[in-house]
Amino acid sequence: MTEEGTFCLVVHSHLPWLAHHGSWPVGEEWLYQAWAHSYLPVVDLLERYAAQGKRDVLTLGVTPVLAAQLDDPHCLRAFHDWLGNWQLRADFAATRWKDPLLKDLAAAEHRASAKALNDFETKWRHGFSPVLRGLVDNGVIELLGGPATHPFQPLLDPRIRRFALETGLADTEHRIGRRPEGIWAPECGYSPGMEEGYAAAGVQRFLVDGPALHGDTSAARTVGDSDVVCFGRDLEVTYRVWSPKAGYPGDAVYRDFHTYDHPSGLKPSRVTGKNVPPDQKRPYEPELAAAAVQRHAADFVGTMVRGCVRLPNPGLRGRAYDTELFATGGTRAPRGWTPC
Repeated sequence: MTEEGTFCLVVHSHLPWLAHHGSWPVGEEWLYQAWAHSYLPVVDLLERYAAQGKRDVLTLGVTPVLAAQLDDPHCLRAFHDWLGNWQLRADFAATRWKDPLLKDLAAAEHRASAKALNDFETKWRHGFSPVLRGLVDNGVIELLGGPATHPFQPLLDPRIRRFALETGLADTEHRIGRRPEGIWAPECGYSPGMEEGYAAAGVQRFLVDGPALHGDTSAARTVGDSDVVCFGRDLEVTYRVWSPKAGYPGDAVYRDFHTYDHPSGLKPSRVTGKNVPPDQKRPYEPELAAAAVQRHAADFVGTMVRGCVRLPNPGLRGRAYDTELFATGGTRAPRGWTPC
């Protein structure tokens, strides 16, 4: 809390395009990477905050499609196999890589996979919903919902839009025990009149992109003649974290998300340079990346504080990040809005 206002973060998780399952390197690698490197660490952080007595830490959006995947018995078994395979791949890399930096990285991957396996086996065996419900019930997070799938709602027939939203909200209520009062609409899609459907469904607040408000995102606004409130996403702040060209992810010491060691399936390289070919990239060093994270976190907080000082009192700066972009050790990084 500052004299100018408060900070709050909203995070959003969705992987609606995943339709089949397997192991490295086929399609569901995306789901399991996000699960291992984003969802497990984010939940671990939230549970540590909960143990410290912290409440209202952030707002977390979980789409019904992803919730179904993270509760599905087949996905749970397959992800457990994937975690074991991650550890085997790390052990294989330790015997294959000769560079001392890469050997250290293989050891770090082994430790990370061991922790992920332990977290999954002790907390996640029955799916995500039991874990999420505890965080919601204790007031650590506010949970956002959404339509049953991930449709661009303005293009839907109003009857289908109404059915999709009602089904999605009911699904979240079934899994968590309470109906969400806020949503992150897919792709921030909005058209005039949708607020009436939101109000009828019990949705009190939603997120829109900055251009929909002509860039004036410093306050929440009621929409039309309804009591439904929209929050605007501040793109300047959002891109500071999101953009690899103008933001933190392009830093040379962060892990290059797209450069693989294909025999092991691991990612052993740092960004090094935006125009450096994959075979010429330097080995990734977790210690260097950790130091960069501290610098960037300090810069981000400073940016937020300075922006809030300039805003009307109280002001708001909304940031939005996909949780699966917060991959530990990588250039991916959660989605959200931020009052200040």
